[in-house]
Amino acid sequence: MITRHISVIGRVQGVGFRRWAEKHAIKDNLSGWVRNVSDGSVEIMIKGKEEDIHHFLSQCWQGPIFSNVIMVQPVTIPKNAPLPIEEGVFKIVASV
Repeated sequence: MITRHISVIGRVQGVGFRRWAEKHAIKDNLSGWVRNVSDGSVEIMIKGKEEDIHHFLSQCWQGPIFSNVIMVQPVTIPKNAPLPIEEGVFKIVASV
């Protein structure tokens, strides 16, 4: 199991990206969370098998129909990582 902290940049807010990410993460058997960030990006923290995470990340480049993803980039996980991951759960959390 690995953990990835990801920032998705582009037209990703107001287009259903969080709900879309939740659906695809659950489909890929991933745990974690997704939230909107005040800079207009979407932040995702995921945990699971490496091949499942790679599949999820490739899907993030497509996103929901009205999105326009410019970048999907890993973010360094800070020492006091924002919000822990509950095993077996992927959820939408409050925006920051």
